[in-house]
Amino acid sequence: MVIMLIGNKSDLESRTDVKREEGEAFAREHGLIFMETSAKTACNVEEAFINTAKEIHRKIQQGLFDVHSEASGIKIGPQQSISTSPGTGACQRNSRDMGSDSGCC
Repeated sequence: MVIMLIGNKSDLESRTDVKREEGEAFAREHGLIFMETSAKTACNVEEAFINTAKEIHRKIQQGLFDVHSEASGIKIGPQQSISTSPGTGACQRNSRDMGSDSGCC
């Protein structure tokens, strides 16, 4: 299973209840992907979906998910090439092999 922990409302940094480092540490301890997003500014919203899909694809390539079993919950669609390079947008704050540690927004 691939689970992403999202720290939302990253545009309201001064009103944060959970620090980014705490979210990253929790995600690391539990094998999750972590990103901070802001729906208001659209920072990392699309990237969250893309990075989750990339992690699923990576696990398929490693043979961790059986795509031929309906029990896996994965349905193969049309074959397309997937870029493995991290996004180049100005909004990137995530962990666990999903990009740089540059600030979000």
